[in-house]
Amino acid sequence: MSGETTITIIGNLTDDPKLNYTKSGVGVAGFTIASSSRTYDKSVEQWKDGEVLFMRCSAWRELGDHIAESLTRGTRVIASGRLSQRTYETSDGDRRTVMEMTVDEIGPSLRFATAKPQKATRTGNNGHRNDFSDDPWTSAAPPAGDRPPF
Repeated sequence: MSGETTITIIGNLTDDPKLNYTKSGVGVAGFTIASSSRTYDKSVEQWKDGEVLFMRCSAWRELGDHIAESLTRGTRVIASGRLSQRTYETSDGDRRTVMEMTVDEIGPSLRFATAKPQKATRTGNNGHRNDFSDDPWTSAAPPAGDRPPF
């Protein structure tokens, strides 16, 4: 949407994502990404960690399901989404404001790891067909005499 603040954050999950459901049955995964800068100090010849940013995140519906199934504590991730600010009142009557990220895209960072993505089966149709069995591009080998356009 226009006017929303979008950010990309790279960091590590502080815990396993927790999958919860709203009263209407919509899944939402909640997790925190810890991100910190790291610089090399030539004077002492050592790496120094900077301040740590703990970004509280949520991911809805199928994305939340995939995150809860695929990612675990300590996984280094790259996440992109929309930043929002929320104000609430504590039981003591204090007003607090928090920054949160609604994740639109996320995946493991391949800088220090490898991953083998596996296409998920679609559960809802959202106007799209779920059965791709008749699609020639999804099969392991193209039909005889058919070549890809690239």
